[in-house]
Amino acid sequence: MREDMGDLLGRARVATRLPAGDLARARRFYSEMLGLEPVDERPGGLLYRCGGVEFVLFRSAGASPGTFTQMAWQVDDIETVVSVLERRGVVFEDVDLPGMRTRHGIAEIEGNYPSKGARGERGAWFRDSEGNLLGVGQPVV
Repeated sequence: MREDMGDLLGRARVATRLPAGDLARARRFYSEMLGLEPVDERPGGLLYRCGGVEFVLFRSAGASPGTFTQMAWQVDDIETVVSVLERRGVVFEDVDLPGMRTRHGIAEIEGNYPSKGARGERGAWFRDSEGNLLGVGQPVV
């Protein structure tokens, strides 16, 4: 009997994996800048949990291209999050693309997925110590 992959993967939990050239440096960044501590670790890897979802920083000889958002947090108050992170030393990216330009580190993004029940989103992006591009977003309802 053949199992439907959509059923198998649709019920599975998803976890992000982010490469780190220097795991100790990455751990300091996530602790000092983002206020996050690993919930578990193993040689070459750090496991974090946010909102019931996991992500892993793993030691890698490869480098992140940093050309796309690799992981993002959905937040309730993007201005506060951006302000707090900036005070900790996080530098937000300037974006100037057709239909999307940051002002004070935050971009207004038209449209959203209909299932989310929002008319748009506000977003901001920054890089971690390893060059991974991370984001924070807030739905506009």
